Amino acid sequence: MKGRLLFILMIITLLTGCSDDDPKKVDVPFVRLREDQILQSTILNRAVEYAVLLPAGYDESEESYPVVYLLHGYGDDETAWYKNGGLQYYVDKYITETVPMIYVMPQGFNTYYIDKYNGNFPYMEMFVDELVPEIDARFRTKKDRSQRAVMGYSMGGYGALILPTMHPEVFSISIPLSMSFRTDEQYIAESQQAFDNQWAPNFGPGQGVSGIARLTDYFKQRSPFYFFQQEDLSVYNNVKFLIDCGDDEEALIFTSNNIHSLMRSNGIAHEYRVRSGGHSFDYWKKSYPEALKFISDAVQGIPYPSEPEPATIGTQISESDIETSDVSGIDLKILKPADYMSATADYPVLYIMHDAGVSSQENRIHTYSLLRNAMSESKIPQSIIVDISEPVSDDDLVQEIVSHIDQNYRTKDVRANRVIMGNGSGAASALALADDTDLFSDCFIFNAQLPDEAANVSGDVFYYVDAADESASFKGYENLYLKIRNDGTDGYEYRVRQGSETYQAFLNGLAESLPSLKESLSR
Repeated sequence: MKGRLLFILMIITLLTGCSDDDPKKVDVPFVRLREDQILQSTILNRAVEYAVLLPAGYDESEESYPVVYLLHGYGDDETAWYKNGGLQYYVDKYITETVPMIYVMPQGFNTYYIDKYNGNFPYMEMFVDELVPEIDARFRTKKDRSQRAVMGYSMGGYGALILPTMHPEVFSISIPLSMSFRTDEQYIAESQQAFDNQWAPNFGPGQGVSGIARLTDYFKQRSPFYFFQQEDLSVYNNVKFLIDCGDDEEALIFTSNNIHSLMRSNGIAHEYRVRSGGHSFDYWKKSYPEALKFISDAVQGIPYPSEPEPATIGTQISESDIETSDVSGIDLKILKPADYMSATADYPVLYIMHDAGVSSQENRIHTYSLLRNAMSESKIPQSIIVDISEPVSDDDLVQEIVSHIDQNYRTKDVRANRVIMGNGSGAASALALADDTDLFSDCFIFNAQLPDEAANVSGDVFYYVDAADESASFKGYENLYLKIRNDGTDGYEYRVRQGSETYQAFLNGLAESLPSLKESLSR
């Protein structure tokens, strides 16, 4: 009997006495990426899925954090940012340049993040009145508009614009990437199938509608081309905008250009960027460093820099490296490649027309030095640099200058190996000469002083068009790029960078253009 009792006691001890098997005492590993989160929405009468990426160390601290809402594109879902966008990798990569933040990725249901036209799916209402409070209740967030940003791509890019503009009391930072929206003209011209499937369910009035009838009051109230023209624009003074789009987009780059131009015209402060690329995460990932830094500065109350970091010039050349010449009263400064005297090769030629008003000798030396160093580092081929002292628009005079260089230096004396470049007022002259003459195969312009109407372009010239986002000629740049795209030229690159029309901006643009310049001088 005692043996049976002892056996029973041993069994009871084994079943109840092992504290390590108590689920209440098992340590659950901290997981930063919380997938498959559910909000049971009363407003939508359905579940809304979302994901959250928490900062490293969230579980070990008692800190509260800013929140970034990340919005996906049409046809995608809440997993896109961390599956295709590599969110956690890039957040960690740039953590030394940003403050820790909470990233929330909600399901968007192809709604364009607005309340649908017919009233049966008030998504924006859910977002503001249920999702934001849900995140603030579940996580340690900084519960203030100044600590909330919205960033999105494509359809989500529109969401990143419309949520802060319609609810500036909730969000203060707007980062649209490759924003999917339409001007009135684009909206009217949209194919019937695209309109019926993508636009009509959200903006109304219904499938099968065509022409101007598509421009409902509901659409106009949610169009930046209308609300950025309202009488009182002061509501946008407290929203920080960074708009970004690739130059190889189709309709979307023209939408973004138009919005940039409209905001500039109406004095709405914003940052605008255009880089090389199209509609993919390959492009948007390159937007992350600045976008995350922009948000980080904003939530800390740090003014975003008005100018970028200066480009690296490298070793500076001396005055003795520069030869001078005169052609019909026009001063030329010629910089030969470092190996010119020891080699027997012929060289391509880069002609530069500076803006005489801002081009001091010191500035020019910086330009020559940047280009010479780029040659020594094989960033561009060994080339002859010819600096024309002032903008020249006379075709015969330019022909005389080119002939003088070809006769006195070892040049590749064919059009394919001549590039013309201009800065400021010199850029407008370079643009005209590329169209009027058959001397140059490629045209690079920076800080161009352009009229609002589009300049003429040549179908067999490659154009590199570079502007600062504070350029006075923003409308001229917009129309020039539209003309280059529509006229089917021999290739293009289009850049809009941070800053104003300074000589440093030209140097920064020149440094960024080196990969394209390499191709142009290597033809």
